[in-house]
Amino acid sequence: MKVVFLEEVEGTARAGDVKNVANGFARNYLLPRRLAAPATEHYIAIAQAKAGKEARRQERVDEDARKYLLAKIDGASVRIEVRVGEQDKLFGSVTARDVAEALQEATKVELEHRQIDLKQPIRELGPHEVTVKLTRNVHATVTVTVEALGDAATEEAAAETAAETVETSAEAPEETVEALEEAPEAAAAQEAESAPQAETAAEESGEQETSTETEG
Repeated sequence: MKVVFLEEVEGTARAGDVKNVANGFARNYLLPRRLAAPATEHYIAIAQAKAGKEARRQERVDEDARKYLLAKIDGASVRIEVRVGEQDKLFGSVTARDVAEALQEATKVELEHRQIDLKQPIRELGPHEVTVKLTRNVHATVTVTVEALGDAATEEAAAETAAETVETSAEAPEETVEALEEAPEAAAAQEAESAPQAETAAEESGEQETSTETEG
């Protein structure tokens, strides 16, 4: 059956297109939902008017995307960490939804997973170029780097440990010198404290001897 499309049907036609379609498809789906109509002059005129209106609306949407969104998205780079097994094989995959969420977090631009032009999920580590459909006619290219979960954390922890080791090694000689400098002073102080105690003990010993002689 020859029909004219009154609305866009994704993957099939846009408003204003005239096409031959299967009779069942037309009668059971397109015509009941008023997505298309028989290709008469009357319906073709209606469809063309709607197509012109839609084209003007699309131009405005495209212009806004170029003005406000393209600079924020195009050339952006995001990292997504995933769990991996032997030979760096991913447990699962990175989907369009994962990419959309990562980009939205990085750029603060609200995106839907349907805007991520990912033919199939990403199943390999490393950088991947991905197309983002901001509108039907305005596209951006981003880089999605897939990394093994924990790599970044491990590197950061190793760097912190190395820095602490260097800092401790640098401070150790100073602490040793201070200890050596303080040792004589501590010994002298201890000797000064013990001197009165020794004198007192000697005096007490002498008194005891005198007392013994007197008793004898």
